[in-house]
Amino acid sequence: MWGASFVSEAVQLCEISGLSISYELQDNVRVRALENLNLTLRSGEVVGILGESGSGKSTLATAVLRLLPAYARREQGTILLRGRDLWALSKSELQRIRGREISLVLQDPALALNPVLTVGFQIGEPIRAHLPLSAKQGRLRVLELLTDVGFDRPVEIYGAFPHQLSGGQRQRVAIAQAISCHPSLLIADEPTSKLDAPSQAEIIAMLVRIRRKHELAILLISHDPAIFPGFADRMAVMYAGKIVELGSTAQVFSDPLHPYTQALIGLARQTFTTPSPVRARFATIDGESPDPSNLPVGCRFYLRCRDRMDPCATHDPQAFLPEPGRSVNCFKYE
Repeated sequence: MWGASFVSEAVQLCEISGLSISYELQDNVRVRALENLNLTLRSGEVVGILGESGSGKSTLATAVLRLLPAYARREQGTILLRGRDLWALSKSELQRIRGREISLVLQDPALALNPVLTVGFQIGEPIRAHLPLSAKQGRLRVLELLTDVGFDRPVEIYGAFPHQLSGGQRQRVAIAQAISCHPSLLIADEPTSKLDAPSQAEIIAMLVRIRRKHELAILLISHDPAIFPGFADRMAVMYAGKIVELGSTAQVFSDPLHPYTQALIGLARQTFTTPSPVRARFATIDGESPDPSNLPVGCRFYLRCRDRMDPCATHDPQAFLPEPGRSVNCFKYE
């Protein structure tokens, strides 16, 4: 079965409207990272963000937390969390939200964790910052979290240092820290990209369990389509800073519409069905992503698209709605 059960009745949690982010680099070079991005996320829902490197996925993650670098500029758009505009909040108000209502899991747990502090201390940091628990209650909470993320000996792990753990174990610790204060939204930015295949499967299975137990929404970011079926309710496919296709995971995998999505899903299916010694011979999608500092006037996928038409070179396709809950930016469907 492609995809998890689709969340249709949940309360809207986060709404991103018309968000455009650019980076101001040296010599007055401006890089467009996100352009007019629209996305909603409902309570308890898992939304996957799929795209190649440079598509804007990580910029979206850091924008929601307002952790963009100093050279980033929000040109337009809003991000509402339960109706509150995150861009209108003060620094102290944001500090109360980060870790408490929204949390982030990075792709490299070795960089996310402090090497000189014990696991128990680091998981307990957001608890001490946000929850009115005693030291004893905080310790019990950390041990409970370690059990939740799959450690059979939580007391032993509590006193360990990150370098004493494997990559998969470190990622479990990072996730335990992220969910320590019962956030409403967990942003997982490439949480399996630094792990081997067995560890990747374990982390995804663990996130499935955590999502059900804690009833939290997850924004799952990845360049690998294979991690979404069975977990994500919906998928948004990003290319060169824009969402080019959006729909339920079942819809996108069974009937991809955008030529870019079709190419990505096709490569994923080849990976599923082809013996590993042959996989290395498969080519990636022809061509390269456009230069974000010099984007084309028309469709950004134009030069790589096998279905391109004359209007694609001069006009940027807008979202077409082939059915409720689904959109695609492609002239083929207009």
